[in-house]
Amino acid sequence: MSSVSYTTPAYPAAGATDEAFRKAQWRMLLAAMFCYLFFYTGRQTFGFAIPGIQAEFGVSKEALGWVSAVMLWCYAIGQAVNGNLGDKFGGRRVMSAGAILSCAMNWATSFATGIVSLGVCWGINGYFQAMGWAPGSRLLSNWWGRHDRGKVFGWYVFAAGLASVLSFVTSLIVVHYLHLDWRWIFRIPVLLLLVGGITFYLVARERPEDMGFKSPHDDAVDNDKAAAVADDESSLERYKGVLKNWRLLVGGLAIGFQNAARYGLLIWVPVHFLGSNWAKASAETAVIDPKWISIALPVGMAIGAATNGWVSDRIFNSKRYLAIVLYMVLAAITSLYMYTIPATDVYKGLIVLFLCGFFVYGPQSSFWALCPDLVGHKRAGTAIGVMNFFAYLFAGLGEPIIGKFMDTHNDTSLVFLLVAIASAMSATVALFIRR
Repeated sequence: MSSVSYTTPAYPAAGATDEAFRKAQWRMLLAAMFCYLFFYTGRQTFGFAIPGIQAEFGVSKEALGWVSAVMLWCYAIGQAVNGNLGDKFGGRRVMSAGAILSCAMNWATSFATGIVSLGVCWGINGYFQAMGWAPGSRLLSNWWGRHDRGKVFGWYVFAAGLASVLSFVTSLIVVHYLHLDWRWIFRIPVLLLLVGGITFYLVARERPEDMGFKSPHDDAVDNDKAAAVADDESSLERYKGVLKNWRLLVGGLAIGFQNAARYGLLIWVPVHFLGSNWAKASAETAVIDPKWISIALPVGMAIGAATNGWVSDRIFNSKRYLAIVLYMVLAAITSLYMYTIPATDVYKGLIVLFLCGFFVYGPQSSFWALCPDLVGHKRAGTAIGVMNFFAYLFAGLGEPIIGKFMDTHNDTSLVFLLVAIASAMSATVALFIRR
């Protein structure tokens, strides 16, 4: 890869290009959403593979929690590195490469012969997965100004939420309808990611200037931040500029607890609803098959993400921390309630699980919009990568802890109690962002 060249072409007349520019903006957003729609087929399918892996390798849930943690920590390291690479080489190149490489590494994971090879391949996949979010966010930050960021990141995170739905549905189809073993979970759904990566590279363009448009960053706050950052700024200078912003670091801590709650749900909810208690309840009451109840979680996540960005823009006047605190408090309450619901009450479980996903995941759109708000769009990739490093550092730590609790107490519903605690801690820390 070579660094992105930022040459400035001649601009067409403003009146003639307003409509064309708006169409181009939405094309870039939809291209990024389309690509990221398939990213989770490369990393959120693991929970559905756990029962098959346990049966074949004879390992505990705690051990598989550590495998998941390895992937998440490699993802965290990748975020800290790849966000900067997105600023340096361009989000279009880096995101497309990540999609293709992650597809290949998922296939490698499917040939694992034991817990060690599984962990190594899944960890490498975590790094390649980290080439998606921050670089894609950098590209969107190039195309959209400050007052649209909540909305734009809301749509982007909405696509990520739908990606969770897609990963859950395709995994269920592979295991329960095609009756294939766990290895095919890492082979079939991820082919969609390959299509997404190639399509994104062909459709997206890095900056408005590359298509002859003017930059949308005409806001005084954005201009002040952009003026302080040279186009050829070094990686070290970018990291220094980001890490000295204390509000961003506080945001990193808050999203760390939020993401621990999120991945606690994503990895262990399938295990909970595929367990013997819910299977027995389904047989006795002849209601919804419990494995489909789990789909309510990512559906809630997708819708929650789409709303939170709008809430931060329109209701709280771009004060992102207020939208974050509101949703995380409600996430703690709904998760505590979910913990008390018995397996026989399937309909209530469906509704409350939807709300858990809605409130736990919703604040992500405000977290990502906060990054360019604080450091400017030229450092957006690096800032989002650093924040996501914290997010997955905490998420990885939570996985073996939850697995250990389940092994010790033989109670998969404990995941909701731990999620409630993490959500409450996220809300508390987010209060200190105060921007």
